[in-house]
Amino acid sequence: MSKISIVVPVYYNSDTLMMLYEDMKEKILGKLEDYELVFVDDGSGDNSWEIMNQIKDMDGNTKCVKLSRNFGEHAALLAGLSVCTGDCAVTKQADLQEDSEIILDMYESWKKGNKVVLAVRSDRDENPVKKFFASMYYVIIHKLVNEKMPVGGCDCYLLDRQVIKVLEMLDEKNSSLTLQVLWAGFKTDHVYFHRRDREVGKSRWTLSKKIKLAMDSMLSFSYFPIRFMSTVGVIFFLVSILMAIEVIVEKVAVGTPILGWASLMCVVLFSFGCMMLMMGILGEYVWRALDASRNRPPYLIDEIQEKKEV
Repeated sequence: MSKISIVVPVYYNSDTLMMLYEDMKEKILGKLEDYELVFVDDGSGDNSWEIMNQIKDMDGNTKCVKLSRNFGEHAALLAGLSVCTGDCAVTKQADLQEDSEIILDMYESWKKGNKVVLAVRSDRDENPVKKFFASMYYVIIHKLVNEKMPVGGCDCYLLDRQVIKVLEMLDEKNSSLTLQVLWAGFKTDHVYFHRRDREVGKSRWTLSKKIKLAMDSMLSFSYFPIRFMSTVGVIFFLVSILMAIEVIVEKVAVGTPILGWASLMCVVLFSFGCMMLMMGILGEYVWRALDASRNRPPYLIDEIQEKKEV
């Protein structure tokens, strides 16, 4: 009999946790052969930890993990995967925007031999601006970073125990867990679902976190930023050579005086701005190398609560 672990990262989700458990209990838990719920409190400042333990008292298959502080969803998922005991594990968001029944479809796909099953958005009920920027991110990642990334994006995924061991071995910080899963290259299947708009609670997925994810995804898995800098440098070099030739030819042939202080300053300032941009990109690489060299763990577990067997 195979066992599936359902890993749920928790960050200020006190208003949805009990609803999430009731939804899973009604729709899927009774249909699974054997299951384990792993809730990971990623430094929430509300009473999420207390509600997680209430669920543990209601369901003996529940394990509650508390991190020492907020490390981010990537670290929270890794922490949950590190303590789960299932033959496979599926990640589940606590915001009620994805139907719990997709876990059954992913579980069936895993039984057929797929070691990674991605839950891909076929559509989403969010406002047009949010949909546009989310779609743009996944299109960019698909084109420039990893062509295996679904254009619609994925919110959760099921991983075989073998894949979990690979992720634990990688132990990367400032990275994208989804791209790590795709990089591993195991046999992958897709399950499609319609993402609902958030009706309860407030999203903590801020703009700064989205920008950091985009930068982590690009810098950790693609040569594009370095190649972009090289390309801009070559273009500027060629343009400067052509402009120098044009000025010299005009001076010799026509006698035009070499003037244009304002235009020259515009070029200088633009070039300086480009150089600062390149230095910023290089700085991001240097910071990530420094952070990795410190060898600090991506998360620290403060406490684990589970129902004791009598």
